[in-house]
Amino acid sequence: MKPFLILQLRPETPVSDDEFEAFVKHGGLGPTEVVRLRMDQLELPAINLDDYSGVIVGGGPDDASNPMEKKSNQQRSYEPWLYRLLDEIIERDFPYFGCCYGLGALNLHQGGVVSKEKYAEPVQGIDVALTEEGKEDPLLAGLPETFRALVGHKEACQNIAPGAVLLGRGEDCPVQMVRFKQNIYAVQFHPESTPANFVLRINVYKHAGYFPPDDAERLIDEVQKEEITVPGEILRRFVERYRRG
Repeated sequence: MKPFLILQLRPETPVSDDEFEAFVKHGGLGPTEVVRLRMDQLELPAINLDDYSGVIVGGGPDDASNPMEKKSNQQRSYEPWLYRLLDEIIERDFPYFGCCYGLGALNLHQGGVVSKEKYAEPVQGIDVALTEEGKEDPLLAGLPETFRALVGHKEACQNIAPGAVLLGRGEDCPVQMVRFKQNIYAVQFHPESTPANFVLRINVYKHAGYFPPDDAERLIDEVQKEEITVPGEILRRFVERYRRG
């Protein structure tokens, strides 16, 4: 079985480890079905996509839309490498699932607008509503037309790039899930995350600009009341659809 390549950018090891374990768990992935690359730490290798079933990109504190002078050193290092990989993913219509940053980077790469102008969302649970195209998509068909998901982001897609199909929308942030071509997906929400995962992130990122630090305990209380099931099923369906020998 060819593994899935999981690309991460979180420099905080406890959160990075927790995110990776969540991708494995909710994706239904076995220990031999994943290759993990922490883009924040490694001298990044050449990637042969033929060695993998698909690529999954997680989120993190870096914003894809930051001007160069505001990008972290790690972002300046890994982003050109990631964009070269996206060149090939788009050209081949290779299975891709981007989450939060993984959406912003993809949309920018394809000519869409991502910025902090509007549509940012605080750490919270939201309703995601499927579009008519979403209801027919193989990853979403038969799922509830509206479902709860966890979000928290400082930047957002102001529009979607040419050729993208909007699959899911939110009330405060219109672009929640898109597809490019047939096999390239990205979401604004966090499909790997449960309330427990978000409690850890709230504690770690309370001074990262997502929310006023004094709101942390209130946000934890609110997040812990959420019942999140459908986003993990979407991730599992992606893995099941593209898993290959």
